[in-house]
Amino acid sequence: LDGMPLSAEFPDRASMMEVRLQAQEDEITLLKSSLADALRRLRIHDQVLQLLKQQTRRQHLQRTSSPAPQAWRSEPSCRHSQLTPHRSDTCWKSGGSWESPCETLINTHNVISIKMFIRGRPITMYIPSNIQNYDELKMEPPSERLELDWVYGYRGRDGRANLYFLPTGEAVYFIACVIVLYHINNRTQRHYRKHTDCVRCLTLHPDKVRVASGQTAGVDKDGKAVQPCVYIWDSTTLVTLWEIGPGTFQRGVGSVAFSFADAGSFLCVIDDSNDHMLSLWDCTKRTKHAEIKSTNEAVFAVEFNPRDSANIITCGKSHVYFWTLSGGQLTKKQGIFGKYKKPKFIQCFVFSLTGDVLTGDSEGNILTWGKSAADIKTLGKGAKETYQIMRQTRAHEGSVFTLCALQGGGLLSGGGKDRKIIRWSADLAPERECEIPEQFGAVRTIAAVDEEELLVGTTRNAILRGTFSDGFVAIVQGHVDEMWGLATHPSQNIFLTCGHDRQVCLWNTEEHKLDWCITLEEYGLCADFCPNGSVVSVGLSTGRWMVLDLLTREVVSESTDGNEQLSVMRYSPDGSFLAVGSHDNFIYIYSVTESGRRYTRFGKCNGHSSFITHLDWSKDGKYIMSNSGDYEILYWDIAAGCKLLRNRFESKDREWASYTCVLGFHVMGVWLEGSDGTDINALCRSHNEKMVAVADDFCKVHLFQYPCPKLKAPSHKYEGHGSHVTNVCFTHSDSHLLSIGGKDTCILQWKVIGGGVGNSQERLASASSTSTSSPEPATS
Repeated sequence: LDGMPLSAEFPDRASMMEVRLQAQEDEITLLKSSLADALRRLRIHDQVLQLLKQQTRRQHLQRTSSPAPQAWRSEPSCRHSQLTPHRSDTCWKSGGSWESPCETLINTHNVISIKMFIRGRPITMYIPSNIQNYDELKMEPPSERLELDWVYGYRGRDGRANLYFLPTGEAVYFIACVIVLYHINNRTQRHYRKHTDCVRCLTLHPDKVRVASGQTAGVDKDGKAVQPCVYIWDSTTLVTLWEIGPGTFQRGVGSVAFSFADAGSFLCVIDDSNDHMLSLWDCTKRTKHAEIKSTNEAVFAVEFNPRDSANIITCGKSHVYFWTLSGGQLTKKQGIFGKYKKPKFIQCFVFSLTGDVLTGDSEGNILTWGKSAADIKTLGKGAKETYQIMRQTRAHEGSVFTLCALQGGGLLSGGGKDRKIIRWSADLAPERECEIPEQFGAVRTIAAVDEEELLVGTTRNAILRGTFSDGFVAIVQGHVDEMWGLATHPSQNIFLTCGHDRQVCLWNTEEHKLDWCITLEEYGLCADFCPNGSVVSVGLSTGRWMVLDLLTREVVSESTDGNEQLSVMRYSPDGSFLAVGSHDNFIYIYSVTESGRRYTRFGKCNGHSSFITHLDWSKDGKYIMSNSGDYEILYWDIAAGCKLLRNRFESKDREWASYTCVLGFHVMGVWLEGSDGTDINALCRSHNEKMVAVADDFCKVHLFQYPCPKLKAPSHKYEGHGSHVTNVCFTHSDSHLLSIGGKDTCILQWKVIGGGVGNSQERLASASSTSTSSPEPATS
């Protein structure tokens, strides 16, 4: 499996699509049922409103002729007649048409509510008392902006030849949509961010300055294809020199290589289409020079012969092809294995100083291919010389994942199953070897810093630095599977992540490094620090949760609530309670004592009809606001015994210690037109209550002004992730924002720059008191 291509993970796409279709049909059935229930509730609600209206009218007629109080004589603040809905903007309706996403409803007591629709379901939100003119609120993008500060992680699990060392002292590699240039001595990063989807391949020009990188195809939020392309760029200035594509390649770009004999005049590209099209591009004329179908099998690598740019070699599943360019046409010859066992995968190859080709395969062998005279009897008169296997060298147990040629003629090989790095002499005699620690996985690629020092990329997304004599240490580390849990420390510049790889990692935002990492029996999905900062709680996929001591990493407490996955862990502001949100629809409340080391069940919040997605505590620690999978907003009185507050109007002016609920009046504007309710995975309000960051399903991080209670609120949008963004969180001082990706296994650290004055309440009151009406600004 080590050598299998990504496409091999999905052997039967048709069956997967059938399963997905069935799941969507089931979801539609559920939504129809929910819609019917919602319509029933609406009819009852309208009947009650009519009765209240009639009762109020009768009471008014019975009054004396004395003047009515000023509050009753005043007109509604939004200048609409009572009980008349005001409709604006657009929203997707379950029947497939567009309808109003919000209504402003004003009852006879001058209570205003906003009704927002998601998947046809109405969600009512009450306007706080300090807003007098909701219709005239003007939404603006925040004065703060984000700047990418650091990238944690490396894509080694499925990449090849994706790590190079530059003369500037920088290692260049990629993860998600970002190519990182990391100075291994100064420990600084620069980032090339032109790519719009996951980077798949990388190569270095012979001048050691220019870089070519290719990306995969993707889909934007509107379902339109994001076409793959190749960028050639300057690693010194980070300026893009040439964009090849889009519209030229299919699915993605799998391999790229510069020619050497002519100082990098040509670039060879192989895409991920069924035919794995091989194309040659003239970098001087900026034109396509030749193109041909390569093979239906997966292709892992391509390189020019360093002595002759007319000769190209590709390898992959069950093949080695030797290509010849003549008169603008490419022809190929297949490598013949003859008496040697044909391996399932040819993983890599290099050219020796003598002109031979050395391949590494899934059988653990290094095969030496040399030129030999053509067999005229078999191939006919005029046949040219061919490459044949001259020698087989047993190298590793398991696959040979990478080969690296040294300047002096030596060779480095990296193994899969045995995790060994072996140094070979020019005649393939083993000279030295070492084994990298098991925690880092197998060797994926090797880059030589000099004749002694090496950089090693591994299958568990780490980059190691070291020598055969001194061993290797990790200089880049990351998760190896999807992440969901993210929490920042209440007073220190550290944060914690957890995910499907069962790893719980503590990171330092100042030193940009991993402080520690432990592996659990089950995978973690959520986490939160105790306000005293000494312990952190982690919720797992089985309903179990545990509390870890930050210094000793020991489990100081653990418990189990239900048998379904946990989605939220949230301490009250003073740390006296812990709320645990579960997929069994309950919120479990624990009283916390002994500085976060002792937990006693206090109660259970029972009232949601779907799984808990988000929750927040009030600033006084007495109430909870929660969201669920069916788009409910409920409020709970914890001090009164976890009581559900039926009258949600009473919570409209309550202040919240944190704001992570994706549904609520103060964050209604973060939802895009036509959102289906799952487009936003997480949001987080800053501690100064000036901005709110949003993680969406389209690989984007958004920064909104807080509060943003009107639909189509403008925002700053940031790219970098190559998968759905699962979580975002501000550091304790709001100096940085952390965002984590799903399948891209990437953590991005953003620096918050700029910023204005005044808190959220002052801005909201100021905006609602203005009498000037102007169109809402466009999204930044």
